[in-house]
Amino acid sequence: MTSPHLAEAVLDSLLEGCQVVSFDWKFLYLNKAALVQSRSTADYLIGRNAMEAYPGFEGTPLHQMLQDSMDRRVHGRLETPFRFPDGTERWFEVRSLPVPEGICILTIDVTDARAAAADLARTEAQLRQSQKLEAIGQLASGVAHDFNNLLSIILSYAGLGQLKLEAQGAQGGVLQREALEQIESAAQRASALTRQLLGLSRTAKADAQVIDLNPVIAGAEKLVRRMADDPVKVTVRLGEGLGAVKIDPGSVEQVLLNLTANARDAMPRGGELLIETAQVLLGADFASRHLGVRPGPHVRLRVRDSGTGMDEATRTRVFEPFFTTKAPGRGTGLGLATVRSIVQQSGGTIWVESAPGRGTEFVIYLPCCEGSGPVAAVAPLRSPRLSGTETILITEDEPALRAVAREVLERHGYQVLEANSAGEALVIAEKHHGPIDLLLADVMMPYLGGGELAGRLRPLRAEARVLLMSGHAADSPQVRRALAPGAQLLRKPFSPQELLLAVREALDAQGRERLDG
Repeated sequence: MTSPHLAEAVLDSLLEGCQVVSFDWKFLYLNKAALVQSRSTADYLIGRNAMEAYPGFEGTPLHQMLQDSMDRRVHGRLETPFRFPDGTERWFEVRSLPVPEGICILTIDVTDARAAAADLARTEAQLRQSQKLEAIGQLASGVAHDFNNLLSIILSYAGLGQLKLEAQGAQGGVLQREALEQIESAAQRASALTRQLLGLSRTAKADAQVIDLNPVIAGAEKLVRRMADDPVKVTVRLGEGLGAVKIDPGSVEQVLLNLTANARDAMPRGGELLIETAQVLLGADFASRHLGVRPGPHVRLRVRDSGTGMDEATRTRVFEPFFTTKAPGRGTGLGLATVRSIVQQSGGTIWVESAPGRGTEFVIYLPCCEGSGPVAAVAPLRSPRLSGTETILITEDEPALRAVAREVLERHGYQVLEANSAGEALVIAEKHHGPIDLLLADVMMPYLGGGELAGRLRPLRAEARVLLMSGHAADSPQVRRALAPGAQLLRKPFSPQELLLAVREALDAQGRERLDG
């Protein structure tokens, strides 16, 4: 093997991209790794100007770094995002060094590594918060036990004092009797606080039962409405076909009342409070991003208000014992800590989303008991608005979620095409005889997400509307980038009813753009 051939073989064996660019920004050489990273071919790139191949490249921090390396003949290094012509974005670690022909650029795709690091940091933060709350709960439990002993003494002596006054009859002073009653009342209130403290400890056992959540919530509805007060409009939506969960019914009422009280305080001038149940299937992707969540069928309890909302600093602390934003004397800071403890003792998890001026949403996931029936066994919905005969292309890389979505849609008359990746969806779109009325795609998928897939489908299926699915918040960067004009969003996890309503709305919406819009 000659020396040039040996050098080329070595360069092509590297996992690191290697390319040479001339002083006038023309590609002179790219090894195999660089061609893979560039999503192009040597025939297209060699001899072509970089700004022509990648419009918008000029003026980016990467271009400035490379230009400086080229002009000053110095080494450069940068970790930066790079946006491809199709709109997708990848992160690269880039190093540059001067060569006689211009500069040599060495690149490593670090997108997956950055995502993994971000997931790890998020999980570590959730773990630290969980450990912090666990430690506070254990401490509170120890304090509560000791405090209960003291309260028992106080209550006992207050009771004895009242008995003695009663025995003295008229000789017992009114002022003394009133003082003892005040002592007893204060001790009873302290005892109630102590029970809340005990609730923070996992050792506190509730009378858990296997129940249907809907009747419990329906039974507490009057009390919730009374607590919310007139200025607040309360809406209760009970989903159909819920699986059984194991939780103390009294604890469910306590959770509802605590969340209602917080919502009422966040809406002093009135507003809307929504209490909603639904059957959902939590996938592995959702579970990986939410500490303590296990994949599988769950009952979701959602409590959402239209109040003042919270900033991020407050949101991250709402479940901490004794943390409160209320005025002194108006709150103990134990309500939400107790709610979290109840949910965890029942094997569930609770999450909160909020922003200033945008209200607050608490979402509780309770795992379904084994044998309570799969999600797909939800009773068929009879509303004609939920059915249809259109053809839907589902693109979702989570097999279980894809399967249950297909079953729900087919049970309601839709024709379903199924793809596990954007690449497979494009092949189906090319080969399928007949219309494709709706693309139902996950925003985040390997290699190509739902938003990018919609763009690729535009020349092939201009008649299709777009409904994207995501477990991220609607205002997250991933979702904002994917939601092109004409696309609608369905938040994960969703119930069968929510899926059918979203599909029907996307298909029936007037004035919304199609892929040709």
